[in-house]
Amino acid sequence: MNLPVLAPAGHLTLALMLCAAVMTAVPASARKKQAPPPPPSETGLIDNVNGLAIGADGHVAHFTGLLIGKDGRVEQRLGRDDKRPDRPAYRLDGQGRTLIPSFVDGHAHLIATGITSMTLDLSATRSLAEAQAKIAAYARANEGRKWILGRGWDAARWAEAEGTAETLPTAADLDAAVADIPVWLVSADGEMGWANSLAMKQAGVTPATKTPPGGHIVLTGNRPGGVFIGAAMALVGAIIPPPAPKDRDIALDKAQPLFLAAGISTVADMGTSIYDWQAYRRAGDRGALRLRIAAYADGLDDMVTIAGPAPSPWLYDDRLRLVGVHFAIDGSIGARTAWLKAPYTDAPGEKGAPRIPSTVLRNQMSRAAMDGFQVALSAHGDAAIDEALAAIDELAATYEGGRRWRIEGADVTGSLTGIDSAIFHDSIVTVKPDSAGRAQALTLRRLGQERAAPAWSTLGPILGARLSFGDWAAGHVPSPFAAMAAAMGAATMGSGGDDTAGPDAPVQRLTFEQAFAAATGNGARALFAEQRIGSLASGQWADFLLIDRDISTALPTDVAQARLLEHWVAGKRVWKAPEAPDTTAAPVR
Repeated sequence: MNLPVLAPAGHLTLALMLCAAVMTAVPASARKKQAPPPPPSETGLIDNVNGLAIGADGHVAHFTGLLIGKDGRVEQRLGRDDKRPDRPAYRLDGQGRTLIPSFVDGHAHLIATGITSMTLDLSATRSLAEAQAKIAAYARANEGRKWILGRGWDAARWAEAEGTAETLPTAADLDAAVADIPVWLVSADGEMGWANSLAMKQAGVTPATKTPPGGHIVLTGNRPGGVFIGAAMALVGAIIPPPAPKDRDIALDKAQPLFLAAGISTVADMGTSIYDWQAYRRAGDRGALRLRIAAYADGLDDMVTIAGPAPSPWLYDDRLRLVGVHFAIDGSIGARTAWLKAPYTDAPGEKGAPRIPSTVLRNQMSRAAMDGFQVALSAHGDAAIDEALAAIDELAATYEGGRRWRIEGADVTGSLTGIDSAIFHDSIVTVKPDSAGRAQALTLRRLGQERAAPAWSTLGPILGARLSFGDWAAGHVPSPFAAMAAAMGAATMGSGGDDTAGPDAPVQRLTFEQAFAAATGNGARALFAEQRIGSLASGQWADFLLIDRDISTALPTDVAQARLLEHWVAGKRVWKAPEAPDTTAAPVR
């Protein structure tokens, strides 16, 4: 057996001393492997902001930071004392600016908005002569076209600008600008069409042409004068070549930046056709859907063709869904096609008329509701609103479970004052708060003082969180800030024209919280999307705006002047004002 050889004591002492010296000379980092630093977080941080959003209790929630996950969703709203991550994926210093959720447009026409930008736009004209000059110039610049198409003319605006009596234009007026090419121009509210003589000839319109139900042919003498109202628009519109698929794709590409630049990330597209839907799907397939589109089919046929037996799921990371179906009960106040209980003040022989018979309306609503589609009813006049409420009341007994029936427009609501909100069941009403000048003046002229109170002033106390805002965009996209300000009282029907109500002004205004909710969270709820968008709550998409002022403390007139500086969708910046300060979301090293 071999035993270990032991070193003499002196040698052992020397060895230990040498070993100790070597250990002393080696750095501690070499003796013990240092732990690597933690990897950077995948969470981004938007910090140093004046954050505003409507909370679950209906009041404004304040926050100073926003944590955004890699997937583009909100992880947490941060208060001043909440801990920030040490190494976020990126950090944007908001420099104390106000941050709010992106706006939700509760009623828009997306493809029509893009088409308007591709055709003749008359929305800025202030007289017939100015419109004629613009039409003639457009024809000269677009030689070889088979049709001249456009939108935006407004005879009421022309009359107001010139201080003259309101008169509709004629085919002869249009012939004076362009006579050798057929011309078809849709009014600003989409309720009237203006044709030249060649367009009427190609459409086969003669003195013997009968007016269809729900429409009106304006006569000059005993002959069609060139303006077609309501359902009569189809007499000429039916022969106009529809936009080709590539034109719809271009229209969508043109429309989306207009909404994003206005601070709108989500739109309810009312009256979506199968051709519109196909354009949305093509954009989604190529990764070009920048907005979130909640679509409402243009009647039962398009509803079934698009979605089949049930509403579609959300597609393309919640960028597209077929939610329901849209039916128009009547038309607009401006064209006098809204269905009223009493005649128009400025046209005593006219009350408008329903566009869908009562039984047909209920049958179509039932067909949609039985498959779970949300029903949206455009009803502008008080008779149309009564019809919508009666139909909803009748169907609500059969179709229970939070249907969220929608009423769009509701312009004439004076008779609803003081009624119980139960008559609405769980309906959501989408209104358009108009600025005071022309729109309210037109309503006052059409209806008289007693009936002209804005819808939001009547419905706000009745509906509360079930009031949402839309801008009916089909060309120009109005500012949601101006809409909020109008509902808060920045503009009135009084003569003052400032933020002080005149003697004729409506008494009821919306508070800031009510107007803010109607433009954001309520609009999301109207689309069954409150878990996805609208308040920047945890789990929602990080769709938000950076703006130039604190709108929660500003006067309504200042809210109307608010400027959008940056727009972010799903945690990525999609638009920035040229004059906005540079606030690059820099990665943290």
